[in-house]
Amino acid sequence: MTQSSQAILQLRLVLQVSLPWIISALIVLVSSVDAQDGLPKMTRLTDLFSHLSFEREFTVFFGASNVRTYNNGSLVNIALNKVSGSGLASRNKYYYGFFSAAMRLPPGYTSGVVVAFYLSNSDIFPHNHDEIDFELLGHQNHKDWVLQTNMYGNGSVSIGREEKFRTWFDPTADYHEYTIIWNNHHIVFLVDNIPIREVEHTEAISSVYPSKPMSIYATIWDGSEWATHGGKYPVNYKYDPFVASLGKMEIQGCTFNPNGTAIAIETCSKGGTPSSLDPVEGQDFITLSQNQKQGMDWARSTRMIYSYCKDKGRFKVLPPECKTQN
Repeated sequence: MTQSSQAILQLRLVLQVSLPWIISALIVLVSSVDAQDGLPKMTRLTDLFSHLSFEREFTVFFGASNVRTYNNGSLVNIALNKVSGSGLASRNKYYYGFFSAAMRLPPGYTSGVVVAFYLSNSDIFPHNHDEIDFELLGHQNHKDWVLQTNMYGNGSVSIGREEKFRTWFDPTADYHEYTIIWNNHHIVFLVDNIPIREVEHTEAISSVYPSKPMSIYATIWDGSEWATHGGKYPVNYKYDPFVASLGKMEIQGCTFNPNGTAIAIETCSKGGTPSSLDPVEGQDFITLSQNQKQGMDWARSTRMIYSYCKDKGRFKVLPPECKTQN
């Protein structure tokens, strides 16, 4: 066999081994480019609010030894190790509002790890609590975190309203913004200011629409029983500590006084007028723009991998709101 023939044979072998990996990398790259360049320009709602101090606005929820603040409280790291997870809880409870944090997730092997940014009132309403969740579920491949959204209202935990997405970026390489808008009109989940899910406050969902003041939580914990492929891949503490970093905390909501006998609804609007229930007023917060709707259509058609509204194996009769949702 000539040298040129040997070189051609070696090249073929290299391509056979490498080509699938090259194609996979190109698909990820094209997906990322499409996400940034193929979508219409949307209002960066997170640019409208100031960043808050974790030290002033939050207290340690659990795992104090695994919580570290930096830069005068503007950044915080929360960690999971074989001893404990950790988390923060807001000092105040809020009735409606705008809630956002930038997060960078733990790199490497993270199966079974759950990082959550969410609102809940289970501490004061244990039997009929409300909840609005971002849950990021770790993976055996470090970039393949799954983003799960969920909501409960009035203790409706028997019907999880989960939707799951693949991110269009590496969530371990840099900070990305995760935002919840919650008001009398709708709940919107946004990632880097792109809406990925909207729950409209319609008659069909009114009985389970979150309606009571909630605290804000940021946590990291062991979800081995369910988080990665239904519990197939548990947390491997050989790789601990698993550290999530948070910054750019933004809160604009109606602060609820737990010592009061009732919620003073009229004080929740920015203008203090009883004509509005919303602490953050304006068209940007009560309805999605046409560009935002296009962004959400893109996220749901290309990045969503599960919706409870499409799970006919789980529900003999789909929840009533599914008739009007995408």
